[in-house]
Amino acid sequence: MRTTQLGGTGLEITRVGFGAWAIGGGGWEFGWGPQADDESVAAIHRALELGVNWIDTAAAYGFGHSERVVGRALRGLDRRPYVFTKCSLLDDGTGRVRHSLGRDSILREAEASLQRLGVDAIDLYQIHWPIPDEDIEQGWAALAELKEWGMVRHIGVSNFDVKQLRRIQEIAPVETLQPPYSLIDRDAETEVLPHAHQHGMGVIVYSPMGSGLLTGAITREWIAAMADDDWRKTDPRFTEPQLDRHLALADRLRQVADRHGVTPGAVAVAWTLRNPAVSGAITGFRRPDQVDPILAAADLELTEQDIAEVTP
Repeated sequence: MRTTQLGGTGLEITRVGFGAWAIGGGGWEFGWGPQADDESVAAIHRALELGVNWIDTAAAYGFGHSERVVGRALRGLDRRPYVFTKCSLLDDGTGRVRHSLGRDSILREAEASLQRLGVDAIDLYQIHWPIPDEDIEQGWAALAELKEWGMVRHIGVSNFDVKQLRRIQEIAPVETLQPPYSLIDRDAETEVLPHAHQHGMGVIVYSPMGSGLLTGAITREWIAAMADDDWRKTDPRFTEPQLDRHLALADRLRQVADRHGVTPGAVAVAWTLRNPAVSGAITGFRRPDQVDPILAAADLELTEQDIAEVTP
C-alpha cells in the first residue's frame, strides 16, 4: 500500500488509516449504536494484514471503550502499528461530553490512554477540540510536556482553525492537524489545508466518506433503521433536505467507481487524498468485510474527468 511522510514527524504512514470512532459503540453522545467487539478486533486485524500501519482513536470514543478495543487488538502482535489518540473530551457523568484543556486533566488522560492501549508511548497525541478556546495554550503546553517526558512521541491537534494554530505555534511546533474533509465538507480547503501545507504539518483528514453517506450503502430505509443511540440518525446531513443531495452525490460516485472497478467509498476517500496538503485519510471500519473495498483508495488515481463528475 502506498505510503507518505506525515509532515516532519518522520513517521511513514499508509495513505489510509484505521479510524476507531465507530468501534467505541453506543451509549454516549456521539456513539454509533451497539458494536460487536470481536468484529471490531477482526476488522483491525484485517486492515493490518492488508498493510495499514496506523490506527486513530480517542479517549472520548465510548469514553475509553474504543481505546480498550484497540489495545485488545494490539496484544500479541509481532509488530504493532502506529497508534494515534486524542484528549480533552470527558464524560460529564450522563454520557454527554464535557471539554477540558486543563494541564492536570490532560496528564491524567494521557496516563489512562496509555494503560487502555497497552503501549509504552503514544505515537501521536492530539487535542481533540479547541474548547474552551481560552485554554488552548494551556492544553498545548501540556502536550509539549508529555512529548518532552517521552510519554508521547509527536503532538498535533484536531478541529483547530488557522488563528488557533498560530496561537499555539508560539509555544511548540504543531506537527499534525486533523480536520474534517470530504466532498460534503470542504471548509478546510479555504484556509486550514493551505496553512498546514505551507507550514509543513502532516494532515490526516477524518470522515472522508461523510460518516458513511458517500459509501453508496446508505438509503433512507437504512437511516430509519439506525439504532436510536447512533448520532447520525438526527444529524442534519442525514435528514432532508440535505440527505437528498448527498444520496445524489453517492450515485455520481458509483458511476465513477464502476469505471475503476472499486466502490463509491473508495472514490470518496481517493478524492480527499488528491489534495497535496493531505497525508492520509482516516477510514472507519466495524467489520472485516468493510476493509478491503475501501483500502483500494490508497492506490486509486482519479482522472480529471472523474474529479469533475463528483466535485460539487
